[in-house]
Amino acid sequence: MKGKKDDQVKISKDLTKIRTPHTYAIIFAVVLFSWLLTFIVPAGKFSTHTIEYTDSNGAVKSRTVLMADSFRYSYNLNTDNLSDKLKDLSEDTAKLEELGVDQAALQEFVASDSSTWTQGQLDELGLDDDVLYSLYGEAMYDTSKKLHSTAKIWGTDDYEGFGFMNYLFEGLVTGDKYGSAVGIVALILVVGGSFGIIMRTGAIDAGIYAFISKTKGLERLALPLLFFLFSLGGATFGMSEEVIPFAMIMVPFVIALGYDSIVAVTVTFVASQIGNATSWMSPFSVAVAQGIAGIPVLSAASFRLIMWFVVTALAAGYTMFYAERIRKNPERSAVYTTDEYFRSRIEKTSEEQVKFTLGHKLILLEMLAVLIWIIYGVTKKAYYIPEIASQFFVMGFITGVTAIIFKLSDMTINEMASSFQRGAADLAGTAIVVGMAKGILLVLGGSDANVASTLNTVLYGIGQALAGVPAVIGAWSMYIFQSLFNLVVTSNSGQAALTMPIMAPLSDIVGISRQIAVLAYQLGSGFVDAFTPVSASLIGVLGVARIDWSKWAKYQIKMQGFLFLLGTIIIVIAVAVGLQ
Repeated sequence: MKGKKDDQVKISKDLTKIRTPHTYAIIFAVVLFSWLLTFIVPAGKFSTHTIEYTDSNGAVKSRTVLMADSFRYSYNLNTDNLSDKLKDLSEDTAKLEELGVDQAALQEFVASDSSTWTQGQLDELGLDDDVLYSLYGEAMYDTSKKLHSTAKIWGTDDYEGFGFMNYLFEGLVTGDKYGSAVGIVALILVVGGSFGIIMRTGAIDAGIYAFISKTKGLERLALPLLFFLFSLGGATFGMSEEVIPFAMIMVPFVIALGYDSIVAVTVTFVASQIGNATSWMSPFSVAVAQGIAGIPVLSAASFRLIMWFVVTALAAGYTMFYAERIRKNPERSAVYTTDEYFRSRIEKTSEEQVKFTLGHKLILLEMLAVLIWIIYGVTKKAYYIPEIASQFFVMGFITGVTAIIFKLSDMTINEMASSFQRGAADLAGTAIVVGMAKGILLVLGGSDANVASTLNTVLYGIGQALAGVPAVIGAWSMYIFQSLFNLVVTSNSGQAALTMPIMAPLSDIVGISRQIAVLAYQLGSGFVDAFTPVSASLIGVLGVARIDWSKWAKYQIKMQGFLFLLGTIIIVIAVAVGLQ
């Protein structure tokens, strides 16, 4: 019996030594799974067209979206059948003029050997896949075999095509300065460098200590207030990437109040995504989705406004419940060890009794001025990633110069440069994760509806599966689908462009209003942004807080369950009252 008990103790100790996989390892596993999925699920695509809609400011905007009834699998060309049809087309002068196709060039092409024809040659003539499909449907294809869009093991776009083992580099260089991944990576590095200078001045540490020493007993009021403020930011202007620099300040502040970095990320980034999910006016989510769905932009605002307040209040209460448990017993926190970095800085500040000098106050005022400038720019001038990055660089530079003038922390020009370098280096690992996460989407074939991919086939299959189900089940299924889809595509406007052209007409078939289809979209795309490792903004905030995603997931999966329950109740209520 004793030997058996010893074995059980040994097993228990061994289990406690099992480490949670590193974020990099988790993402690679998802990449590998996605690659294997492309062998099973054939590639498909949609035709696209441009629609116009009125935005929240009354201006007419346009957006390219897919045509829900145009899905087809990827096939080889049926050149024999296509040869006969193009011969007839080459004689139809009026049709060729309508299509903008040169008649002589087409007649010369038709006279060539059809067995050698490729879609690329047809594209050069102005007869791309969408044009031919609109003319001849699936008759242009050899439908005997569905094709798969599966990346090779290794390769590049310039050498033998994209290989999934190159997902990191390709993910990092995807996009441009306005979005993921290049823009987000650059923003993270610039913000990290700028806050490296700010933290070196000691102004934030001194300010936090001064605040805590003068507000004893009022700490608990700070968390719900912060939660509502960041939720309001998400609801009004889609706050997401903008949270990263705010987290630089809020993480040490919240830890100094006796909580942990998980609480700090929850009252900042999670709150902003809850606001985004329940928004009545966000121009990047609900406005775009309503415009694509063909319903009045910002309609049903009163229902959403009540939803925002109730969900934000309940989520803030959930956060406070967790926060109080940590405040009473800090060692229960999953990030207690990593938070030591922030606690040691705070304790050192307390022990040294750092004076809150005029220089420190000026730096904090400068930071406040720049943060107000950023909020004004985002809400009034449509500033985005390039402008925000530039604003934070200005902030870092000005605070560094102020520190030199007031001789704070022995700051010099060289120390400013070194602090910027250290700050950027601290977030380099986070920037890598952004590229990795983007690579998942690339392995699935990308998010372009007009390019054959596994992702498009999955999107179409879900749409087909929901046809004909009862109204409540249909609406709830849409919510589940939008939540799962957001694990891969985290761009709110991008997800709207991909899913709403299918979900809007599908809601007509199921028997629910298009307003409810939009509601399912925004709840799913908003809540899950606080969990998915594909979210560049979340990874950026976690990097600032020094939280590994796997540890974050253990906490957040419970909160996601709570938010999903709230979302389900809201969907049921919306169906019951016939939300229009």
